[in-house]
This record gives sequence, structure tokens and C-alpha cells, in this order.
Amino acid sequence: MIKKQRFWWDCIVVVAGTGLLALGTYVFIAPNQIAPGGVSGVAILINFLTNISIGWLNLLINIPLLILGLFFLGKQFVIKSILSVLAFTVFYDYIFAWTNLPQYTGDSMLAALFGGVLSGTGIALTFMVDGSTGGIDVSSKVVQMKLPHIPIGKIVFLTDVVIIAVSTVVFKSVSSALYATIAMFVTAQIIDALLYGLDAGKMVMIISDHSDELAKEIIKRADRGVTKLMGNGAYENKEKVVLLCAVRRNEYYHLKRIVQQIDPAAFIIVTTASEVVGEGFKAIDKV
Repeated sequence: MIKKQRFWWDCIVVVAGTGLLALGTYVFIAPNQIAPGGVSGVAILINFLTNISIGWLNLLINIPLLILGLFFLGKQFVIKSILSVLAFTVFYDYIFAWTNLPQYTGDSMLAALFGGVLSGTGIALTFMVDGSTGGIDVSSKVVQMKLPHIPIGKIVFLTDVVIIAVSTVVFKSVSSALYATIAMFVTAQIIDALLYGLDAGKMVMIISDHSDELAKEIIKRADRGVTKLMGNGAYENKEKVVLLCAVRRNEYYHLKRIVQQIDPAAFIIVTTASEVVGEGFKAIDKV
């Protein structure tokens, strides 16, 4: 019962996210001849040449891709993708068109920025519930299954670059391609910020001769857990204790001050963690 409720909630989120994507495309992206990659970008180009509605073009282009996904990807993932594709058509060609929603045709830079923000927010929402907006997401996942050594990000990026390059020919404007690149960049940044930004943190490794004292103070003053890892210093061939600690970005400087106060000679390695899951961070059942 809980799984069914969660699935239906996921579907609602997918529709809402797709609505934002369609809104960004309808109001800002398409009216300003911007084709920022993906199936919607292809639909915008074909619409410019044939005047066929973008919503229906998006649906028609996605059909073979979704059929491909049925053979290789999970059932729920494909169902959510189909729902998103249908919702995009309904929002774009019917709800927005029938209500005569105003379209922005002013500054192309503003159109690219605001279109990118809305699109990125919508796509991020669908990703949060293990869905997709169809198109390139589906085909890229299938390609990665067959060629796992190729990162999915590169597949999507190369596809988008080709579409943007074609847009310079279709629209006969280099500016359109530049604005499409900006929109694509903003979309990617918004997706990363919403998916990872709130949970992003720092992974800190501390090598010190005062590891026991440091561990106690970090637990006490920073209220963060510490893991002790055994290592061996190759230069002196001595056993070393490496402290591993995950903190939020705004907690790092407090942690650093604690280390400096106890052992100014400590060796600190800091890396950015795109997501931290577990006690004290995001619950694992929310992933």
C-alpha cells in the first residue's frame, strides 16, 4: 500500500515538474528561437521549419525512444517517462495555448536565463522521484548500459552540442546557439543545485599525531561523527591514524579551527562531497 502511495505521489511530482519544463519552453525558450538540446530542442527546430506544434512533435519523437526504454530500463522509470511526455504535450499544446498564456519575446538573454531556471527546476523535480522527461535521458541510459565505460553526462552533452550546432543553420543565427548554450548551462546548474546543493558537504581527512584528542573535540564541539582509518606514512614508514569526517559546507571552517587549535601541524585533505546520506544529514529513505 505504501509503495502504491509513493508511486502515485511520484507521478504527481513528475507532472508538476513537467509543467514547469513546459512553461519555461512555452514562455521563454521557443518564442525566442532558442533550442537548448534534448528532444524539446529538436521539436523547436522542426516546428520552425514545418509549423507542427511543439507538444505533438515532442510526443512523436519520444515514442520510439520510450519503446526502446521498455526493453532495457525499469518499468516504473518508463511509466513515469511516458507520463512526463504526455503531460508536456497537454501543458504545451492545450493548457497554455488555450489559455493564451503570454509569451516573452524581449531580451533573449533574459529568456535564456529564466527559461533555463524553469526547465532546470522541472527536470530536477522529475529526477528526485526517479523519473525523467523522456527523450535523451532514456536513450542515454540505454547507450550507457551497452557502453558502460562512456559517462552518461558526455552522451547527453554531445547530443546537445549537435542540436545546438544545427540550430545555427536552421535559425541562421549564431546568437541563437549562444543563447541556447547559456540556457543549457543554467538548466544544468539548477538541476545540480536542487539535487545536490542542499546535501552537498565536505569530506575531511585529517592526519595528526593527536588524533585521539582531535576525534574527541570534533565529536564534542562540532557534533559530528569521526571515523578512524589506519594508514602508514611511506616517508617515515610509521603507522598513522587518519580521521575521516563529513560536514556541511558551512560547518567546515568551524572544524578547521578546532584542528588548528589542537594541532597546528596537522595535515588536512578536503574534498567536496556532492551528497552525504546518513545520520545527521539526509535520511537514507529520502534518497
